[in-house]
Amino acid sequence: MTADTIIAADIRINARWLIPVEPLGVVLENQAVLILGNRLEAIVPQAEADTHFRARETIDLPHHVIVPGLINMHGHAAMSLFRGMADDLPLMTWLNNHIWPAEGAFVSERFIADGTQLAMAEMLRTGTTCFSDMYFFPEVAAQMARDTGMRAQVCFPLMEMPTPWGSGPDEYLAKGRDLIDQWRDDPYIRIAIGPHAPYTVNDSTFRRAVAIQHETGAALQVHLHETASEVSEAESQSGQRPIARMENLGVLGRNTQCVHMTALNDQDLAMVRGSGAHVVHCPESNLKLASGFCPVQKLRDAGTNVTIGTDGAASNNDLDLFGEMSTAAMLAKAVAGDAAALSAHDALAMATINGARALGRENELGSLVAGKQADLVAVDLSDPFLQPVYDPASHLVYSNHGRQVSHSWIAGVPQVQEGRLTRIDVPDLMLRVREWHDRIVAAKMN
Repeated sequence: MTADTIIAADIRINARWLIPVEPLGVVLENQAVLILGNRLEAIVPQAEADTHFRARETIDLPHHVIVPGLINMHGHAAMSLFRGMADDLPLMTWLNNHIWPAEGAFVSERFIADGTQLAMAEMLRTGTTCFSDMYFFPEVAAQMARDTGMRAQVCFPLMEMPTPWGSGPDEYLAKGRDLIDQWRDDPYIRIAIGPHAPYTVNDSTFRRAVAIQHETGAALQVHLHETASEVSEAESQSGQRPIARMENLGVLGRNTQCVHMTALNDQDLAMVRGSGAHVVHCPESNLKLASGFCPVQKLRDAGTNVTIGTDGAASNNDLDLFGEMSTAAMLAKAVAGDAAALSAHDALAMATINGARALGRENELGSLVAGKQADLVAVDLSDPFLQPVYDPASHLVYSNHGRQVSHSWIAGVPQVQEGRLTRIDVPDLMLRVREWHDRIVAAKMN
């Protein structure tokens, strides 16, 4: 670049701090982010931007830290409409006696549309720009995300029993295969295969899912080792731990995302590491349902890519990924017995670049590097309860909550500006949410 070179940009964002995530552990000060179209054109000191760049729009954020858009690697978006409906119960009681009956009574295309939009509003408002969803009517969730301009991995559900979406594995696999073709090469939406869990999917169905995975390149996400009782019951019934069964069936691999992963022994850890599978840690849901503790530091020490997810709002009960990072970091320290385990920068990486790696999109998403997609969020650190600021990364993980997010962009398109959602009609959404609340309450009273 010569002294008189002028480069055009669409948006210039001046920020007090910037955490690029790559390289890990770096905090930059007084940087300018230049966006051209849907990509990051450059990240340079503000003085350099003054000299070499001209932008159509300039946004000054003098008390903010900019980070990559967060990636929520596991959830059931439309279950936001069940938030707080059945709390303080063990996992199987919660599922069998409350959630599955409610799903049978209420889940429909309209339920998925409204519940997914409610979840997206919360996620966008708290810094998430890409999410993974595993729920019924995935075609509706995918379209809702695409219409909003939010990135999503949408996992079509797969289990042996009938559901509101279909009669069984044959129908689920046929519909899912069509969805993979329909959304192939879309820059926002990826369709993945979502076998629910080893205890709801038989060997034959897993093999068919793996065959589709190999044929299409789609990712596969599965709940695995969610509780100690799941593991012990599998051992008593088949003589195999669920992870060993998944390995024997060819489920584990570099394009597989294993959700929850509590109750792991050394053999389990070795199998996961050897397969190259990714782990999705959902600390708050696991704590609330007393499901167990994922040994995050052991997995990381073994070289496994560990990401983070909120799970659904019916078992969390929020979708704030900043809060999830805080819980993950503190829980990892307690489980490892090491206060240095899972630093603030490591937790931020779990919610950004590690998620991008699990999606196979690390060259596009997950860090603030020139040439990548312009998915980023700005967090306001000016509030008195965030003062003084010695280390913005520490504040993001240990002091902040997602409502301090003031701005976000996905592919350079503003999604949150001055704390307001730009592409979701919140008053209209709240009317629809209230209708669902009244219907669900009326049904419980009858």
